[in-house]
Amino acid sequence: MLTDEQNNRLTQVGPGTPMGELMRRYWQPITAYSELKKNPTRAVRLLGESLVLYKDRQGRLGLIDEACAHRRVNLLYGIPENEGLRCPYHGWLYDHTGQCLEMPAEPADSTFKCRVKLKAYPVQELGGLVFAYLGPEPVPLVPRWYPFVLENSIRDIGWAVVPCNWLQIMENSLDPVHGEYLHRYFTNYVLEQMGLLEDKGSLRGPDGEPGRPKGQTPVDYWRTGAKVVHHVKVDFKVFEHGITKHRLLQGESEETSASWRIGHPILFPNYEHGAGGGGFQIRVPMDDTHTYYIWYTCRTPLPDEEGVQQMSEDIPTYKVPLSGVDEFGVPVWQRLENNSGQDNMAWSSQGPRTQRHLEQLGESDVGVILFRRLLSEQIETMEDGKDPMNVFRDPAINQCVTFPYEGREGAGDETGDVVYAC
Repeated sequence: MLTDEQNNRLTQVGPGTPMGELMRRYWQPITAYSELKKNPTRAVRLLGESLVLYKDRQGRLGLIDEACAHRRVNLLYGIPENEGLRCPYHGWLYDHTGQCLEMPAEPADSTFKCRVKLKAYPVQELGGLVFAYLGPEPVPLVPRWYPFVLENSIRDIGWAVVPCNWLQIMENSLDPVHGEYLHRYFTNYVLEQMGLLEDKGSLRGPDGEPGRPKGQTPVDYWRTGAKVVHHVKVDFKVFEHGITKHRLLQGESEETSASWRIGHPILFPNYEHGAGGGGFQIRVPMDDTHTYYIWYTCRTPLPDEEGVQQMSEDIPTYKVPLSGVDEFGVPVWQRLENNSGQDNMAWSSQGPRTQRHLEQLGESDVGVILFRRLLSEQIETMEDGKDPMNVFRDPAINQCVTFPYEGREGAGDETGDVVYAC
């Protein structure tokens, strides 16, 4: 367990806090670029700061303080123009550096505008996501992780605002054992509550265990009930970009299991590689009690999609519904039928910020402990004036950054199930 002081050090992300300063060393994704096609302004809550992202009439991006310096009107309602964003209240115009360019009601010879500048941060687009950097200069490079830069790929981006601290979401990724209970045993209970746990005959494998024949949808697979496969052992290793988690399941051998030999990567500080090797789950701290969660998917085009060139402004987005309870305090079972709903329930039900001084960790929590230790070490590295892990400055090694993952040797188990890659 952690003391309150240790917990605060790893979870508080506002300006001046140890974790907040560490997170400011990284470019953080704040929205899908295609979202600005619907509306050229977007409210952004990032690391305890309230900002406005905008795209001007020339297509350039800016990220500035949400409040106009004049009378504090929210610039979310600002009017994009060729040179920046104009306040709707009195027409003050700001460029992407936050500099005020025009004050229409002031005298023509006034120099007042030269002395007014809003807080502003650099932003860049990569792979259909808009990234922001809130840290000190010199500004590092936006990491070109391979899913962001793969050519001839089809992408989509899901998102949700999860009402809890970012760390309890990340720790879930270092806790593989939860898969067999939350995503298998609990799934069966949810299906029972929904009246959907039934033997559909043809949907079961030849040995009578739940299975998903080729071409069968995941939803129908789940509704047959899920076989609980236990972990024989787990292991975790620090590598140059983060931590790999390794698991050996019942019926597997150490020699042939890619999940054991190669492992599944968690990229420091807040990325998990996606199931099947095709993207990321990214957990962006908005403040101490809210997380902007991104499901970034990148896949090879299907045969009938060959030749499709997907532009950043056309990448589809979707909002992921969160689990919860109804007005009578009854669980909404329909939102607990899949992995995302189950994970969201587990994270949020720990409270806005987990009271880690009350937890009782066991031997299976070695990955969680290792991740906390790595966070503390990287905070110390930053406080010593050095770059922490995964801060890129050399363009030569940032063209396409790859890393090991178990999917390089093929798909998951014999059913095609991917629950253990989350």
